[in-house]
Amino acid sequence: MNIFDLIKLSTRMFKARTTRTLLTILGMGVGIGAILFLVGLGYGIQKTLLETITTADSLLALDVYPGDSRTAISSDDVDKIKSLDGVESISPVFETMGQLKYNNLVSDSKVLAVDKDFIKLDGIKIVEGYDINNNEPDGVVITDSLAKVFEKQPQEMLGSNLMLYLPEKGEKAGNKSEMNFKIIGFTEKKDILIYMNAQVLDSNVSSGEYTRLKVKCNSSAVLPAVREKLTGEGFIVSALTDLIRQVDQAFGVIRIILGFFGAIALMVSAIGMFNTMTVALLERTEEIGIMKSIGASNYDILWMFVFESTIMGFLGGLSGLVIGFVGGEIFNFLVNFLAQRLGGNAASLLYFPGWFLIFILAVATLVGFFTGLIPARKASATDPLEALRYK
Repeated sequence: MNIFDLIKLSTRMFKARTTRTLLTILGMGVGIGAILFLVGLGYGIQKTLLETITTADSLLALDVYPGDSRTAISSDDVDKIKSLDGVESISPVFETMGQLKYNNLVSDSKVLAVDKDFIKLDGIKIVEGYDINNNEPDGVVITDSLAKVFEKQPQEMLGSNLMLYLPEKGEKAGNKSEMNFKIIGFTEKKDILIYMNAQVLDSNVSSGEYTRLKVKCNSSAVLPAVREKLTGEGFIVSALTDLIRQVDQAFGVIRIILGFFGAIALMVSAIGMFNTMTVALLERTEEIGIMKSIGASNYDILWMFVFESTIMGFLGGLSGLVIGFVGGEIFNFLVNFLAQRLGGNAASLLYFPGWFLIFILAVATLVGFFTGLIPARKASATDPLEALRYK
C-alpha cells in the first residue's frame, strides 16, 4: 500500500463520520486556541510595557548618580566621564522642586532641567507636541498627571504659557527665580513633573552641579565595561537593561503559568481525540479484518490510523490558531473599548511571535500523532479471523 492509498483511507472519516470528526478537531482547536490566547496575552502585555519604557537609545544609556563620597556630580566629573572609552555622549540632569502657576492655579512640581537628548535617552515618548530643543529654549514638556492637577486635558495646555518659580542657591538663597515657559509637548507619566531646557537655567539655581547623568555608550557591547569603570570611580550606576531583564524573568514565569492552564485545556482535547480514535477502532474492526485478509500488512493498518489522528491534530492546530486570533481580537477590542470609555488609551494586549505559532502548530500535530499511536498499534495487532467475527 503506497502513501497515496494511506492518505486516501485516512481521510475517509470526513465523509463517513463528518460530524464526529469535525467536533474532535474543534475540541483540539479550543485547547490550542486557549494556549495561544493565554501565552499571546503574556507576550502582548510584556511588549506593551517595554514599548512604554524603552527606546532604542535608552537601551544604550546608563543612569549615573553621585556615590556616598559625593552630594552631586560636578562639571569636572562630567568631563572625566566623557573621556572614557566607549562613551558617546552625556546628558546631565538637574532636579529640583519648583512652583508652577497656570491660569491663577498654583501647584508644586518636580522640575528636571535637561538637554535636548535626555528625553530620548530616558526612554520617554512624547505623546503629542514635540521634544525640548535648542531652537525653542523656553519650551517645556509636561506630564499628563500635571495637567490633571490643573484640571485640564494635556492637549488643552499645548501652546499655552506656564510660570515657574525655582529656589535660588548661594548668595541669593531664600529668593525665587521667576521664569515664563511655553508648553510644547506632553508625555504619559504618573509623576507630577516638568522637563525644561537646561540652557535657560540660572546658575544661581543649579550652581553648576547635577543630580544625575545619562551616559550613552557607543554600543551594547561596551556598556558593561563603561558601567564597571563608573562604579569603580564611586558612582552609583543603573541601566534600563536591568529592568528589562527583570521584566523578562517575571513575564517568563507568567507565560509558564498561563501556558499551564492552556495545557490543561489541550489535555482534555487530547483525551477527546483518544476516545474518538478508540471508538473508530471498534467500529472498523471488521474492516481491518477484511483489509488484512486481502493483503494489508500490520504496518499499513498502523499508519492508516496514525495518519488519521495526525491529520486531525494538524487541522485542530490550524483551527486553534483561528480561534486564538479571533478570540484575541474580540478581547482586545472589548478591553480597549472599556479603557477609552474610562479615559485611558488603546493598546494592543496580545502579541503572537512567529516562532510560537509554528511551535504550537507542531505541538498540535504531535499530540494528534501520539494520541492515535496506541489505538493504531492495537488495530495493527488485531487477528484477522477474530476481526471478521467481530460484531
